[in-house]
Amino acid sequence: MTTQPATPPSIKYLSFSADIDRQTVQMLIQVMSKYHNDGVQEVYLMLSTTGGETQAGIHLYNFLRGLPIRLTVHNVGYVNSVGNVIFLAGDSRYANANATFMFHGVGFTLSQSQRFQEQQLRERLEGVLRDQGRLGSIIQERTKLDEEVVAALFSKAETKDAAWAAEHGFIDEVRNLKIPPGSAIDNLTVTRKNT
Repeated sequence: MTTQPATPPSIKYLSFSADIDRQTVQMLIQVMSKYHNDGVQEVYLMLSTTGGETQAGIHLYNFLRGLPIRLTVHNVGYVNSVGNVIFLAGDSRYANANATFMFHGVGFTLSQSQRFQEQQLRERLEGVLRDQGRLGSIIQERTKLDEEVVAALFSKAETKDAAWAAEHGFIDEVRNLKIPPGSAIDNLTVTRKNT
């Protein structure tokens, strides 16, 4: 008697709740790669993130957009900072009625004793503006927002609700999360220990 290979589920449900950094991006890429290798056709990503590293977020966005998997992304709480770009990788996008999206400009963190001269400051500023431009162009491409509105979001550091997101093409509709009974859920939650 021969055993037939298991049929992959038609849709995988994945919860991702973490800051965006190299480690968490690699974890999510690993899971999504496994889904692809297993023949999964559709992934429903439940996303909640405070944001994090711009370059890691853009890397994840490009990877998700390149996968031959239909991706639905659902904001189940809050999507902040570079998390907005990752959210926009979805082919379909939803948000719970009480979910929020927070925007701010790109910055960088200094160690306590760093000293900068003019040239180093210019290099840092050029890097910030370049990264902000990359994020802005993705937001403009994937929503109804124009360059002026995106620039204002970055400069004002605003939080927007789900109704605003629907009005501006950030989401397809406001829809509270409902997972079908019997669905298996994979979970990627990363908590940081305080040192």
